[in-house]
Amino acid sequence: MKIKINISSDIITKPIMAESILETGVLLNISQAHFDRSCGEVVADVDEDKFDQMCKSLTSKGAKVTKLNVPIKWDENECVECGACMSVCPTKVFSMDDAFSLLVDESKCIQCGTCVDMCPHNALSLGNNR
Repeated sequence: MKIKINISSDIITKPIMAESILETGVLLNISQAHFDRSCGEVVADVDEDKFDQMCKSLTSKGAKVTKLNVPIKWDENECVECGACMSVCPTKVFSMDDAFSLLVDESKCIQCGTCVDMCPHNALSLGNNR
């Protein structure tokens, strides 16, 4: 399952993710991370049966953990099939069929939101996740 971990400025210098991994023995597969001096945001995969354990550890250290259980949403009526999303998607969620119609494979989505930012017609969204 994909999760988003938000780390606020008051704890950003503390190694809370490493501490939680060592404390729980639960592994995280980080697919995206963004840090600056004001906050940090990490998108990672964690085994579903170990989510509660990892969530409890991270939140006890001050992080906010959110399940990312809503994949990319594609509004076919708004989409002009320009392919902008294809050019930026790091996991190749988007492709074209032989008739140059856009195909969307939600199972490949890591919910990074790059395609949402790139879409000129706002045909893509991440539900309540972003």
